[in-house]
Amino acid sequence: MWFEILPGAAIITVLLSVPIYAMYGVQKLTLGNAFRRNMDERFSRVMYQRDFRLTDNPYLMNGLDAIPDEKKE
Repeated sequence: MWFEILPGAAIITVLLSVPIYAMYGVQKLTLGNAFRRNMDERFSRVMYQRDFRLTDNPYLMNGLDAIPDEKKE
């Protein structure tokens, strides 16, 4: 009957969704943040590089206090 396909469809659906939800935990462990930054546009890449240069961790919230003071000579 038609309902005999339901267990197989459920197994396939679960197995295909495991990597999507597993990446949340993997990124939380490796990056310290569960979400990746979008690098599709040039502006986003430039902001990522700026944050990495200023604080060595682009996933932390950066404010004016994260920018080092210039030394006056």
